[in-house]
Amino acid sequence: MKVNMEKIEKNLVNLEIEVEQEKFAQAMERAFKKVASKVSIPGFRKGKAPRVLVERKVGKEYLYDEALEYIVPEAYFDAVKETKIEPIDKPNIEVVQIGDEKPLIFKAKVEVKPEVKLGEYKGLEVKKPEVSITDEDIEQELEKLRQRHAQIINVEDGEAQLHDTVVIDFEGFVDGVAFQGGSGKDYSLELGSGTFIPGFEDQLVGAKVGETREIKVTFPENYHAADLAGKDAVFKVEVKAIKRKQLAAIDDELAKDVSEFETLEELKKDISNKLKEAAEQKAEHEMKDRLVAKAVENAEVEIPNIMVEQRIDSMIQSLAQRLSLQGLSLEEYLKFTNSNMEALREQHRPDAENRVKATLVLEAIAKKENIEPTEEDLEEEIKTMAAQYNAEPGLMRTFIENQGNMEALKQAIAINKTVQFLVDHATIK
Repeated sequence: MKVNMEKIEKNLVNLEIEVEQEKFAQAMERAFKKVASKVSIPGFRKGKAPRVLVERKVGKEYLYDEALEYIVPEAYFDAVKETKIEPIDKPNIEVVQIGDEKPLIFKAKVEVKPEVKLGEYKGLEVKKPEVSITDEDIEQELEKLRQRHAQIINVEDGEAQLHDTVVIDFEGFVDGVAFQGGSGKDYSLELGSGTFIPGFEDQLVGAKVGETREIKVTFPENYHAADLAGKDAVFKVEVKAIKRKQLAAIDDELAKDVSEFETLEELKKDISNKLKEAAEQKAEHEMKDRLVAKAVENAEVEIPNIMVEQRIDSMIQSLAQRLSLQGLSLEEYLKFTNSNMEALREQHRPDAENRVKATLVLEAIAKKENIEPTEEDLEEEIKTMAAQYNAEPGLMRTFIENQGNMEALKQAIAINKTVQFLVDHATIK
């Protein structure tokens, strides 16, 4: 096989690939056998008719097309390896020469990763955020524990208070007409949570069990349902139950109930250690982000639009997965936020551009500094992933390979090692 590479413009290259006539003949034979097994020729069983009759039946061009499906992808990927280009999109294939007694010649025009002109990336100065855990931080965590382990009691005679949960039946009306989605039964609503329309929850403070209240509100101008935006509404609400948290005192007994510790002081020390560890990790992450940002700022690279679009696709796919865990579809999310897919993509574009540029710069640094993942790096990462999913490392490795994600994992490890390289060669204040 012969390959000639020509750089057309910026990140666009053209590969002219010549495949030997013998290899093309083999592809034609495969194509013939495939087509012959499906074509009915009078007087012959399927797959047994002579090639000349099959060609006459389907046409020579049809066999050529079938042969190209076999040979072009393989030849193209061999050419990519030989020229060491890094395509970022599908190639545009143009057949230049094809025939039984001739070598196959075709062109593959493809966009590749852009060249990165690196600036300073060693000896960068960066400030690492200071870590400080205060008594107030610890008290806030204790309050969260107290809230999380509070007992829930039913309020039979008292009035609903802020932060109580009321169980209600409700129906909403606009201009005296009930509207779609404006009713519910046995709905649990925490007063002060901001779940409902502004003003709705406040008007239920002071209500008693069995009481029916008429609540008047105005829908926000930017409400997701355009037919209700800015309109006045009246809700008829029946309070069926009031539930209130009964909080325990912050003392040794609380420590025993919510942890493995016997005293409040032991619990506080444990909380302090965990908060400090989390804060250290956050400070380390911020410091690395600042280093990468400086290295990227010092570099020059033209970001291909296709890479930005691909990154936006990935970001939106991740958003859809997170929403699905909350029982919400992407379409519902767009409706609730009064948005559309085009606006969502534009919202993610600046972040996508920054991420693409950072990745390109880090890859260029890795290449220049010969930073690659070792087999030990790979084993350690797979072991960590396996622990997260409670799986055997060997099975996790097989799963990654079967999904075709091993190269992506190696690239991620290389990127992380490159970031650590920046840290190791930085001046940290």
